[in-house]
Amino acid sequence: MKKHFFAFSLIACAVGVIIPTQALAVKLYGAGSLRDSLTEVAESFNDKYGIPVETRFGPSGLTREFIEQEFSETGKSADVFASADIENPQKLFEEGLSEPVVNFTSNRMTAVVRSELGITSDNLLDFLLKPDIKVGTSTPIADPSGDYAWQIFDKTNQVKPGSSQILKNKALQLVGGNPNAPIVPNGKNNLIYFLEETKQADIFLSYYTSGKTAQAIEGGENLQIVELPDYLATKANYGLATLKNAEPDGEKLAEYILSPEGQEILAKYGFTAPSTSVPEHQGAGGILLAIGVVFILNKKQLIKLDYHK
Repeated sequence: MKKHFFAFSLIACAVGVIIPTQALAVKLYGAGSLRDSLTEVAESFNDKYGIPVETRFGPSGLTREFIEQEFSETGKSADVFASADIENPQKLFEEGLSEPVVNFTSNRMTAVVRSELGITSDNLLDFLLKPDIKVGTSTPIADPSGDYAWQIFDKTNQVKPGSSQILKNKALQLVGGNPNAPIVPNGKNNLIYFLEETKQADIFLSYYTSGKTAQAIEGGENLQIVELPDYLATKANYGLATLKNAEPDGEKLAEYILSPEGQEILAKYGFTAPSTSVPEHQGAGGILLAIGVVFILNKKQLIKLDYHK
């Protein structure tokens, strides 16, 4: 009997040596506009370190609320939160649910339209205000893209007083968590579906990266990205935070997103280098980290651009 037990113990030890321990997955929650880019970053991270990443993407405002709910119920949530704005992760930081927020990349708002409409930056506002032109947006508060669209509407008052409220009244909140929004079939791109297939919108105020993605998909060849005129230009600064009680590998993932490898992948999808803008009331450590990261990334980008000249 003792011989059998000894033999079993040897086998168990051998198995323990031969079979490596599977790394626990890091949990990354991100904005819907980051789905393609951060999925690739996560795959690259896994390839390099052998650490799998479990992802969840959706409107940043609703995701922040989900994180708060998870903390209230279990005391833990995801390891990393990548938001399409600074405000949502900043709120988590102020609630003591995350480390300081870093502006890790930037985007910009554009108008995505059907090319046959003849819309340009110069006549965009005139088209937006036409009664028969349907304007699609995301949902304010639930999704930063909707908040940015409302900022654009407010800026129109500089040129045509009173136009902001007209645009807010006519805007169709077709994505971003609006419970009354039409259901987009699985596998369909939102912009292609609403602008080309159903024509529920003629102009969609959307991120540049989202327009670029739609153009590259079959059915999106006719879509045109119209840059906003200077007086309507709206930048989207994205915030990254490691959440409270995160696994050590979560911090490693956040560092990888900020690394040259991670930034190169984001740039491939149309995102741009982060700015040095951080909330003034954030801790000094977070501010120094954000500025330091931005300085390094901008310097590397300048070197790369010079190299390719």
